[in-house]
Amino acid sequence: MSIKRIDISNKKATFNFHVEQKYTCGMQLTGSEVKSIRAGNINMADSYIRIESKQLILFHMHIGLFRNALFNAHVEPMRPRTLLATKKELARIDAKAKTKGYAIFPIRLFENERGIFKLEIGLGQGKKLYDKREDLKQKDIKRQIKEIL
Repeated sequence: MSIKRIDISNKKATFNFHVEQKYTCGMQLTGSEVKSIRAGNINMADSYIRIESKQLILFHMHIGLFRNALFNAHVEPMRPRTLLATKKELARIDAKAKTKGYAIFPIRLFENERGIFKLEIGLGQGKKLYDKREDLKQKDIKRQIKEIL
């Protein structure tokens, strides 16, 4: 019997940014948030990350309410969530993020072998419009080649 692992990617992030570095962080979640993620009630298309008071904070990630939660349910689906990273990683990310044009953004949310949710974050610069057009052209060419073969 295979266990279904959660792996949700943020396609908007890879479309809007050049990913230069990737880091894996843990997240502080409540029990009802974990159950809601496992049910697939999550949207991280407009989410972003900032460093505040020496912590990585994730903003605008929508985790829907879990219907069967009784008394300990999370009531705020878009609340800021603290990410768990080492001091070394945090220092590297902070130094690079202070450079003009760099942003920190979530790439994918996944469940590791032990059943713990991890968030892969990216550090990079935003793409220009012509870069996005070129990506769309390359994607279209690959799709056409795949149809021919």
